[in-house]
Amino acid sequence: MSQPPRIFDAATIGSHLRRRTSRENFVRDLVFDDLVDRLGAHMRDFTDAILIAPDVDLLPRQVATGSSTVTLHPVDAFANDDFPDLPTGEFDLVVSLLHLQAVNDVPGHLARLRAKLRPDGLLLVAMIGGESFSELREAFLAADVATSGGASARVAPMVQVRDGGALLQRAGFALPVADVETHRVRYSSAIALMAELKTLGASNPLMDRPKKFATRTLITKAAEAYHERSSDPDGRVRATLEVIWLAGWVPHESQQKPLRPGSAKMSLGDILKKD
Repeated sequence: MSQPPRIFDAATIGSHLRRRTSRENFVRDLVFDDLVDRLGAHMRDFTDAILIAPDVDLLPRQVATGSSTVTLHPVDAFANDDFPDLPTGEFDLVVSLLHLQAVNDVPGHLARLRAKLRPDGLLLVAMIGGESFSELREAFLAADVATSGGASARVAPMVQVRDGGALLQRAGFALPVADVETHRVRYSSAIALMAELKTLGASNPLMDRPKKFATRTLITKAAEAYHERSSDPDGRVRATLEVIWLAGWVPHESQQKPLRPGSAKMSLGDILKKD
């Protein structure tokens, strides 16, 4: 059976994270706050739960649900090149934050997470996707063409929210849900955005990235193209950040089932006529 192509360099991502000069990360904090809200809507108890994330040692260990408090066992997302080193046993909740966007075999990864969940267990995933940093991709494309006449891989490809439910179903999850949280972040300049991405450990993670460092000319051209395409009247530039959330349950007999086609007691036409 053929192996999936290696698009992302997980070892390099881990190295970038360890070399950062700051542990501040507004994206991580933003996503974790959203996780707190989402778990707070669940009226059930989770007794065995794990949290897979970068900087997991900086995140809280306990989160309130709608009925109790769940304790999250921390797992470093990028400690291993292949798959996180998960504890033994089965769990009723697995949370993965800001990791799946850098996984080469997404269906296989989801299937392995499903295998760690007991029946009726819940998987929650948050990943960077959609149109995130599309402005930066377009700016570097324009700069590459202007300086060398070609294009290089500089911004990672993104999973679209429309594919999220299909990925969960392919991995064997029931009741799949995919949605997206869209944020607009503004910076004083494109250079400031690039500097923050480097501080967050989000430098180019692609296996096929250019072997040479970006030249000052290329960076300047990219910043100019960014400002021309994505600046506001006050001179600041905007960046798109889309966080895709996936939720799926391991099948269990207690879960709701879709009705058999044709079993409805009243047609939609009759309902509309009644209204």
